[in-house]
Amino acid sequence: MHVSIVPAALLGLAARAAAIDPLVIKGSKFFNSKSGEQFFIKGVDYQPDITSTSQIRDPLADKAGCTRDLPFLKDLGVNAIRVYQTEPFGNHDDCMNMLADAGIYVMLDLSTPTETINRASPAYDADLLGYYQQKIDAFGKYDNTFAFLAGNEVANAANNTDASAFVKAAIRDTKAYIKSQGLSIPVGYATNDDAAIRWQMQTYFDCGSDDERADYYGLNVYEWCGDEATYVTSGYADIVKNYTNWDIPVILTEYGCNAIRPRTFPEVAAIYGNNMTEIFSGGFVYEYVEEDNNYGLVTVKGSSGSKTEDYDNFKKALAAVKPSGVKMSSYKASGKQQDCPKVGTQYDWLASSTLPPTPSNATCECMMKSLSCVTKQTTMPTSTKDLATFGEKVGNIFGTVCGSIDCGDVNTDASNGTYGKYSGCNAVQRVSWVMNAWYLNERRVDGSCDFDGFATTADPSLSSDSSCSDQKDSSSSKGSNSDGSDSQDDSTSGASRAAISAAAAAIIAAAVF
Repeated sequence: MHVSIVPAALLGLAARAAAIDPLVIKGSKFFNSKSGEQFFIKGVDYQPDITSTSQIRDPLADKAGCTRDLPFLKDLGVNAIRVYQTEPFGNHDDCMNMLADAGIYVMLDLSTPTETINRASPAYDADLLGYYQQKIDAFGKYDNTFAFLAGNEVANAANNTDASAFVKAAIRDTKAYIKSQGLSIPVGYATNDDAAIRWQMQTYFDCGSDDERADYYGLNVYEWCGDEATYVTSGYADIVKNYTNWDIPVILTEYGCNAIRPRTFPEVAAIYGNNMTEIFSGGFVYEYVEEDNNYGLVTVKGSSGSKTEDYDNFKKALAAVKPSGVKMSSYKASGKQQDCPKVGTQYDWLASSTLPPTPSNATCECMMKSLSCVTKQTTMPTSTKDLATFGEKVGNIFGTVCGSIDCGDVNTDASNGTYGKYSGCNAVQRVSWVMNAWYLNERRVDGSCDFDGFATTADPSLSSDSSCSDQKDSSSSKGSNSDGSDSQDDSTSGASRAAISAAAAAIIAAAVF
């Protein structure tokens, strides 16, 4: 039986959201930990722009925006929101407490558009893990934080499913960190439900040890379009069938086709009806705010909001459903854990069950101290233009050097489950290793540590890196600067460090592979 509990209180934590019961996962269902009633998510995906342009795009740090939106959320009758982009640096007390007082739980994506695993060239380093840990620290203190997502549609086609190994490693490491902090907030994954890789994805994130598999699984589904569609013709019946006898909760993390507008949301009756509630735990309609894609329930402008033509239809559909669940005390979990999918192009699956190791700042810092040739750039670029320039230079260096000498120590092959001992280091550290390898291969001749002015010689404080792979991080380590110094918990370091992994990764991959 798989159980995950969000504790009601932890000593030493500041300002927790109150007046809301923590949720519990037992088997394949969510329950209210106090009443024992099964909990069905009646949610909406929530990502409005903040009202103050001086802030990072973090709606839960925007008190004015939360004050504007809360009456709409309460009127709609939702009990949960999914928030895609937040930052660990602001103060979230006001928004989280307002939501808790309204009985609204929060699911949070750990990644952002820049702090993420890039499907084109997947990499997972200590900086990204450190960023995720900072976000867990920021939101783990609130009782209405009921779940984290470690990835959203990272793999979306058979040829990039190798990225799933890196996401699953992030699930493993964030779960371990959450546990080390005395919390039990579940960590899951959301997929786009592509038919070609549907079964492989869902089994991969459920297979393996409890330490590494997802605590719950999310589907982003837009198949039910208009009133003429039915439970069967929409494909919903097939989706539900795929999760029969599943052993972890399954959620619709996005739903709501808008091919026909106004939307009337006939799928809501099915999601919370007898056909689905035995297997699915509800879902989040896409989305709260009206954007150019025309999915919004509310049009937001500054400090005011107005209903779109979909608003009342969704409110009516949600009010009409009263899902019937089971009591936690009488529920017997009986789902079956899945086996990992076979690896190979013939199976449309490229991710080994052997995951990348937990990235270690200490290992990377030790390696940097052994190098005689390093990049002049000791910190990550912060602007988009500088990131692109840096990424192009790094990609060219990888392509030139690794075409001539073995760069296995900094490369990965997720299909074979092989990961270089420094593959979990950030881009600055890895390119320094590559340039140093070339420098030593050229017997340190003049000019071999230049790379068009990108590199410089250094006096190593270690004679070799022989002991570096044995170095482990302390429990308080959360990311590092590229020169090996400890990072500070500020608003730019985490974002800029992780951003290079995403922004430059595709360029590096094109050059290397």
